[in-house]
Amino acid sequence: MLCSLHIKNYILIDSLEVEFPEGLVIITGQTGAGKSILLGALSLLGGAKADASMIGHGADNCVVEAEFSGLDDSLQAFFDENGVEWDGGNAVVRRVIAASGRSRSFVNDCPVSVGMLSELSAHLFDIHSQHKSLLLSDRGFQLGVLDHFAGNAARVPECRESWRRLGALRSELDDTVALMQRLQADRDYNAAQWEQLDAAGLRDGELEELEDEQKQLVHAGQIKEGLHAASALFEPQDGVSVEYSLKEARRHLEHVAGYLPAASELAGRIDSARIELSDIFSEIDDLDGKVVDSSARLEQVEDRMSELYSLLKKHSCTTVAELIEVREKYNQALFDSSAIEERIEDLKSEIAKEQAVYDRLSSELSKARSAAAPAFGSRICSDLHFLELDRAVFEVRTSPAPAGPSGVDSVSFLFSSTGEGLQDVSKCASGGEISRIMLCLKAMMARFVGMPTLIFDEIDTGVSGSVADKMGQMICSMGKDMQIFSITHLPQVAAKGNAHYVVSKSVKDGRTVSVITELSSEQRVNEIARLLSGSTVTEAALANARELLKGC
Repeated sequence: MLCSLHIKNYILIDSLEVEFPEGLVIITGQTGAGKSILLGALSLLGGAKADASMIGHGADNCVVEAEFSGLDDSLQAFFDENGVEWDGGNAVVRRVIAASGRSRSFVNDCPVSVGMLSELSAHLFDIHSQHKSLLLSDRGFQLGVLDHFAGNAARVPECRESWRRLGALRSELDDTVALMQRLQADRDYNAAQWEQLDAAGLRDGELEELEDEQKQLVHAGQIKEGLHAASALFEPQDGVSVEYSLKEARRHLEHVAGYLPAASELAGRIDSARIELSDIFSEIDDLDGKVVDSSARLEQVEDRMSELYSLLKKHSCTTVAELIEVREKYNQALFDSSAIEERIEDLKSEIAKEQAVYDRLSSELSKARSAAAPAFGSRICSDLHFLELDRAVFEVRTSPAPAGPSGVDSVSFLFSSTGEGLQDVSKCASGGEISRIMLCLKAMMARFVGMPTLIFDEIDTGVSGSVADKMGQMICSMGKDMQIFSITHLPQVAAKGNAHYVVSKSVKDGRTVSVITELSSEQRVNEIARLLSGSTVTEAALANARELLKGC
């Protein structure tokens, strides 16, 4: 239930803090006093669009906050999913609009999106304004009301989820089949490209090795000539080799080392140089042995390089490593076609299974709707007769419809005020009849569904006299099981309920503002008398008001 409402700087409302009781709450006021402003502020908590024009004159921002209690425990999972603290069935919902027009939303002081706010509000309150009578022409609304009556609360979400899964699977199948068709169209090309690259025996780094070898083969004569010249310098000159000379120098230095310690170190260095030069001479011989002067091998290397250069150019690559990646992509494409074929078969199997689930759920829904339709129509008829539409007939018809989220049924509400010539209710009912039909529907839903706080915005439009009194009785009866707000201009309705509030305008600091005030018993008599007699309250009107209040 809505426990309290706090509004600051919203259009004509400077500051408002009001608490509400359980049961039926009546709200009245002069036309233009600000009742619609009050509903507009509450609508913001339902995710309605916000803009800077809603901020009161001279204010920096606007704040609308409401406290709710008695939330169903099933909402705890919804709170957890959205990162909102669960407060044992209590919720404080707040919306703040900045001067820029941007708004922020909070639930239990946790920031939330407007989408989450809109979804949550469906469990907190339901505002039935005059334009909502247009719902009578909405097939979705008609089907939803029948499902409430038929006890399809669990089946409908299951059916909707099954339809969603079925749609997702069919969409994936279409996309996968299209992909398979594209792959098949490219399959021969991909296979040819992969075979060419695979036959090339690609190896990362091979091209660099070939380029180095090609340089050596081209200059093999020069390389051998240089190596031979370097090696010849190590040969003995005048019968004395380099190695002999170094050994003799080392021997002489060691001879004087006893007198000159530094000579010993030099002797060691000469010995290391002799060993290093010996290794260099050996490696020169090894290099000479490895250098091949072969025109046949040069031709092989250049042919291979030409093959690799051609492949690089063809596939717009700069390295053999990139060519290897291209080869693997073609290989993967060929492999994917096999995997995709398997996925298509799996999807067809999953669709068949999900179709069976959907068919079962939609069949159960159809049976439940068909079985409940006569009793539903009869219940609404009974309530309409109570509201003095004595000859009215209200009938609910179900018919096959294309498969959809709610099953395979279409529902029509048919009505006749005379009992003859049933027609679609939205096409034949007058304004007063539509008001009564909508009240009967809401009353029925309140009896069979755990509904949130209901707010009726002049649902009694178009009726008066004893009919208004009976509508008041029906609304009052609903208020015994749930919290009901009724905004009304009819004294017969205003006389019902547990509490009565008046919305009025006053002047504050030279500005007109709207305020809401809870009435005492005597003030309530005066307000109902005003509704009875107009601007001038007569004694007869006061007496009549007291009589109306006694009957509640």
